[in-house]
Amino acid sequence: MHTLEPLLAEHPFLKGLKQEHLELLVGCASNVRFEAGAFVFRQGQEANHFYILRDGKVAVELFAPQKGAVAIDTYGEGDVLGWSWLLPPYHWRFDARATEPTRMISLDARCMRTKCENDHDLGYELMKRFARIIEQRLDATRWQLLDVYGVRS
Repeated sequence: MHTLEPLLAEHPFLKGLKQEHLELLVGCASNVRFEAGAFVFRQGQEANHFYILRDGKVAVELFAPQKGAVAIDTYGEGDVLGWSWLLPPYHWRFDARATEPTRMISLDARCMRTKCENDHDLGYELMKRFARIIEQRLDATRWQLLDVYGVRS
């Protein structure tokens, strides 16, 4: 029987995670596939998963009343999608849409929150890893804003 453990163990986001923590994550993981144009999640919906991208591309979008959906970032192989599952009220803040056929590993957020509550070492390790992602994305947003307002040349 094949599990997702080898894929999770080799993913940059989870690489180096303790074996017992990796085994806990496998119990929350499943393979998912989205066709081009399909929404992975919608703003305001309950954030019940986070995703590890295996291949394909996903655009994170914000709806602007005058312009419609505006892509604010795109993620691909090796990226992690979604951190809204970590913080109450556990709702997505953006839309995410596959821009091409995309395969991901989905991790069930309720399962993950329970495992993190029961094993605070796992919770702390994941929080440190997600904090790095959040920091990188805030930096990227800062640079985008500088470009938009013409501060950088």
